[in-house]
Amino acid sequence: MGTDKPVKITIEAIVQAPVHQVWEHWTEPEHITKWSFASDEWHAPKAENDLRTGGSFVTRMEAKDGSFGFDFSGVYDEVKTNELISYTLGDGRKVIITFVSQGNDTKIIEVFEAEAENSIAMQKEGWQAILDNFKTYSELAK
Repeated sequence: MGTDKPVKITIEAIVQAPVHQVWEHWTEPEHITKWSFASDEWHAPKAENDLRTGGSFVTRMEAKDGSFGFDFSGVYDEVKTNELISYTLGDGRKVIITFVSQGNDTKIIEVFEAEAENSIAMQKEGWQAILDNFKTYSELAK
């Protein structure tokens, strides 16, 4: 029996804002609650973030109608300000987010290990929707 390596999914976006602003919007709880959801039917009423290696985070994601909600949480494996965040989710999956400064723009590359419950396409679509929501928020919050 071999050990199956987890499928890694990559999503990305170019945010028209400098990396220091993008970093602030990505990491500060007062900003996280304004973008960390995939559609207008959802919201993130609470976020906590201890942004350091070994620190933890939790963002509460809920359907606005109250029908469903969950905590998105993990522990940071590595944090390099304005450059990189890697963490392990509660279920053991790994996520790496790279922030690449491109002058007044920032490219975000997010690589995450897929879970077994939902299709790869559905997971990629959902995570990309959240990243796109972040892009919109961060560009408007200048």
